Amino acid sequence: MPESSSLSHVLVLVANRAATSLAPADIAAARDMTGGGPATILSEGEAAEIPCPAPGTGDMPHIAPLREEFSGRDLDLMVVAAQGRRRKLLVADMDSTIVDCETLDDLARHAGIGERIAEITRRSMNGEMDFEAALRERVGLLRGMPATLLEAAWKDVRINPGALELVRTMKHHGACTALVSGGFTFFTSRVAKLCGFDEQHANSLLIENGHLTGDVGQPILGPDAKLAHLRRLAARQGIGTAQAMAVGDGANDLAMLREAGLGVAFHAKPAVRRAIACQVNHTTLRTLLFAQGYAARDFVA
Repeated sequence: MPESSSLSHVLVLVANRAATSLAPADIAAARDMTGGGPATILSEGEAAEIPCPAPGTGDMPHIAPLREEFSGRDLDLMVVAAQGRRRKLLVADMDSTIVDCETLDDLARHAGIGERIAEITRRSMNGEMDFEAALRERVGLLRGMPATLLEAAWKDVRINPGALELVRTMKHHGACTALVSGGFTFFTSRVAKLCGFDEQHANSLLIENGHLTGDVGQPILGPDAKLAHLRRLAARQGIGTAQAMAVGDGANDLAMLREAGLGVAFHAKPAVRRAIACQVNHTTLRTLLFAQGYAARDFVA
């Protein structure tokens, strides 16, 4: 049995309940690999945590070998520091994170130019293009389109599983929650209201005479602005960014993910997965609550 003083971290295992179940054998194997302590069940058949040493110390490997061991099992694994797990601030991206789509791509699809814009989005979110240049190029292609397409695109938006639980549970326990997106306020204002975010920040699409002008309001909210909002909100809460959680999927989220004490790559683009150790690749946003030590019985639905 390892000494508790050496178990400074926690390995969190979460199963995709639609595809598999977290079995006792999975937990035992993970404990053996990490030299960890007794497991705590956070949700029967779904989530457990194991006290463990810091990655790369003692018997504890870095996260990549652990993920490799459970590849093909539809399990997510995250290693987090045991102290200060419950975060006082959540800063979340919107597109492909809180919602299941890229809203600008959906808008373009209704305008009949979906494939052209989706390819630019893909390259931008994987860090292959400058975010601001890519945003201007995509919005420019919408010049002259009727603004009614925004309502059509809104009808396609679906909130990702676990998003409501994540926001409401963290707020119930005193955290500030903010939706910070490189998308557009037309969508973020509605998503923030549905989920219960305390505030929302995004770009604005300019409209004249009922048509899109092809321009974006200034200043453009990109990677630097996301990081600035994280720092501003942390300062307002009287905490450091080390006490914050950030979640996103694209290259424009990297700066805030690296700065936050718990930055999570959520079903992220390859460039983001290469850069961020804490990843959710198989499961839902519920995993961000398990990572903070919440049991399913603590969730606010």
